Amino acid sequence: MEPIKILLEQLREMARGAIELLPQIVVAIVVIILTWAAVKLAKYILGKTLERTNLRRSLKDLFALLASILIWVLGLMIAAVVVFPGLTPASILAGLGIGSVAIGFAFKDVFENFLAGIIILFRKDMRIGDYIECEGLKGRVTDISIRESKIMRTDGELVIVPNSILFKNPVTILTYNDIRRVTVMCGVGYGEDVDASRTVIKQAVEGCDSVITDDKPIQIFAQEFGDSSINFEVTWWTESKPVDVRQSRDEVIAAVKRALDDAGIEIPFPYRTLTFSEPLPVKQIESDEA
Repeated sequence: MEPIKILLEQLREMARGAIELLPQIVVAIVVIILTWAAVKLAKYILGKTLERTNLRRSLKDLFALLASILIWVLGLMIAAVVVFPGLTPASILAGLGIGSVAIGFAFKDVFENFLAGIIILFRKDMRIGDYIECEGLKGRVTDISIRESKIMRTDGELVIVPNSILFKNPVTILTYNDIRRVTVMCGVGYGEDVDASRTVIKQAVEGCDSVITDDKPIQIFAQEFGDSSINFEVTWWTESKPVDVRQSRDEVIAAVKRALDDAGIEIPFPYRTLTFSEPLPVKQIESDEA
């Protein structure tokens, strides 16, 4: 019977302690309710304030989240001090500091992506809808969040990229400007007139609908002596989306080919001249029909 008496005595002590703490618990509950109301009010005020800014949606959500976390931490600290008067804000902060170090080591990559996401969101160079290229990945940015970004590749595959990769590696924004310069090489035979060939090529490029000629000159330079041709570097401007670039390149190449054919200008196949130091014996083989 002695163990039962001890157990009952402990239960009575616990009940007595709970009754003594009841006023503090009620006050703590009130503090938590007020904290919840303060979070709602802060989100509303912050949302109305941020609506008048040009910040991205994800960044606005981040500010609302950080404000909510800060208010909840303060409210819970006050509630804990009310229930347990022996606690002090300094001791609570010290405990949070030690815990933060441990959590920081455990979730290093998560925090790295989180901070990289904040920096990317503050930058306005890369926008949703832009076509980018990074570490061999090329596609359209469909979403930028705090931890990761979503890239839709041109073949329809969706790639989720941690923000730390976009932050630490060079990113080429293909659609940063509305237009891009495109270059192709075109070769004509050594027996053709260079100036006449240049004129034919330029007229063909100028006649393409996808080529932008407003303040953007078409440039055609004789670039090199190739193995079997004089090679021209043909440069023009078109719209910056990848599909626009491919369509423009297709249109220009087809137009240049037709123009050179119509002008009788040779686009040579690669050929090689063989020179022998000694006469090469040739033997004629008679066919069976002969």
